[in-house]
Amino acid sequence: MSMDGQIAKEKTKIEKIGVTLLYLYVTLEIVIVIIDKSNYTNPFEGQLFRIAFLLAFGKVILTRYSFREWAALLLSGILGFVSYKLTGRNEILRIVVFLWACKDADMGKVLKYVFYMTAAGCLLLAALSLTGVYGGLALETDFGRGYTQIRYCLGLGHPNALHCMFMMLLLLGLYLYNERMKWYGYLILCALNYGLFLLTDSNTGTFISFCGIFGAAVIHYWRGLKEKRWAYLAGIAVFLFCVGFSILAADSRFAKPKDYWFQNPLVGKVESRLNGRIMDLYYGSVNSEGTTATWSLFSRPENDYYFDMGFVRLFYWYGIIPGGIYVLLNVALLWQFYKKKDGMGLVMMTALSVYTVVEAHLVSVYIGRNYLLFLMGMYGSSMLGPCSGKEEYLWTAYRLLGKTERL
Repeated sequence: MSMDGQIAKEKTKIEKIGVTLLYLYVTLEIVIVIIDKSNYTNPFEGQLFRIAFLLAFGKVILTRYSFREWAALLLSGILGFVSYKLTGRNEILRIVVFLWACKDADMGKVLKYVFYMTAAGCLLLAALSLTGVYGGLALETDFGRGYTQIRYCLGLGHPNALHCMFMMLLLLGLYLYNERMKWYGYLILCALNYGLFLLTDSNTGTFISFCGIFGAAVIHYWRGLKEKRWAYLAGIAVFLFCVGFSILAADSRFAKPKDYWFQNPLVGKVESRLNGRIMDLYYGSVNSEGTTATWSLFSRPENDYYFDMGFVRLFYWYGIIPGGIYVLLNVALLWQFYKKKDGMGLVMMTALSVYTVVEAHLVSVYIGRNYLLFLMGMYGSSMLGPCSGKEEYLWTAYRLLGKTERL
């Protein structure tokens, strides 16, 4: 066999090993998410995160990158390491490794795997609760509305968590299969969403799910819309407005409540619909944790207070610099949606932007439940722009094996 043929054979073998590592990583991350949604307290979660990190890192080692990509990988790795050393949180480092591990993988197939495995896990939890084997069927308490309610969680811990997982799977399913949808499919999804609302009484999850279904139908039947630049610019505007409003709500200089009511009319009007989510920033803890007074450039180890507002938690938990970079990456991702004419990506991002104002599902230690990160991994290399034809590629696996051939 010629030298070129041998190199090609070794390359294919190493790429298959890398893809296998990525699927093992994704499997483990989803298992961690499903366990977290159950009533079981996982004592091995930290160890499982470390194993998952090593699997993703193994995929990175077996992937070739351009010089431009290596530079971006190094800079993002430094960001993750600095965040870890200053805050004790390793999420940014884990996310960085995951995003780079996605290169050269068929992310369409990966997303289908995520969809079916997550759906199977949630259905298993629901079945166990319905049969009385394990997990709570419903909760009876005051959910912050001033009266006692019975709301169903079907083994997922909380009614809002149940509807949230339905919403996420709905958006991901539409992202994968919207092109095949028939008109009655959207009606069925609306009926399922409303039926679940009768069980969970989750207003936010129900509203965002309806928005996702409506947006998917518009993209499906308005064929030219996904090619219109103004549609994606509107998506960017919605995303930035959601971030900006979250910052405004958390800034006591503009929104500090007086006599338990906000002086800023916009914040006050939105708060009247949010069951105390914004108010919780100011009165939920002794030091008003989550307000801008508790933010810093790279956050602090003591910034570990939990509250619902997602974008506020982003800046509070990880810092102004990492939060700002994440915002820019999402804007870049929206622009990639435009370049690739990815209309459902636009729908998913826009819907989840509104959701993240009031819920922090996407801002957590669990990578496996943030599908936008998977899309970011899909388009990550494209965000850096096209590589020059003269640009050399480094193949780390060959360097580790002591070979010096350049591909």
